[in-house]
Formats: sequence, structure tokens, C-alpha cells
Amino acid sequence: MMALPDFETSSEFTALERLVLRYAVAMTATPTKVTPGLFEELRAQFDEAQLVELTANIAWENYRARFNRAFDIEAQGFSEKAFCVLPELPAPPRASAPASRA
Repeated sequence: MMALPDFETSSEFTALERLVLRYAVAMTATPTKVTPGLFEELRAQFDEAQLVELTANIAWENYRARFNRAFDIEAQGFSEKAFCVLPELPAPPRASAPASRA
């Protein structure tokens, strides 16, 4: 999540993931900026059903974000910086050394 702002140059993402993120950014722009070239790149990677599902999911997230903004609904404090941090787990108990026989 921390690499998202730099997704185009980050080594954290595959070429396919960068393509999908470019699509999400283009769909989120106002007005929407999905170019024919971008859509053709997606069409080369996904079948029709996958494209519909991907587009619907991005649109749904945009809907939720805009709905929340319209009602001035802000983050509820469940997580700082918009990503979930895994809780720290206690260290597993260390195996004790075998007792020496004297």
C-alpha cells in the first residue's frame, strides 16, 4: 500500500498490476480518461467477463468514495495512513538448551 503513489516506477508491482492501476486512475479521473489504447492493452490481458468484473469493482470503489465525500463521512480511525497494519505477535518461546549431564 505504501508503494501505491509510485506504482509506475515501484518494483513492488508487476507490469499487469501497473496496467490495472493505470486503468483505475483513468477511471477515477473527472472526467474519466480511459483511452482506447489503454483499453486495448487491458483487452489483451483479460477476457470480456474479467474486464466487466474489473471495471465494476473500480466503479464501485469510486461510487463509495464519492458517496462518503457527499455526506462528509471521513475515516473512522480503524487504521492510520489508509492501510491495515498487521498486529505484532509475541515472539515464540525459545527452546531451552538440553540439561548437561555431569
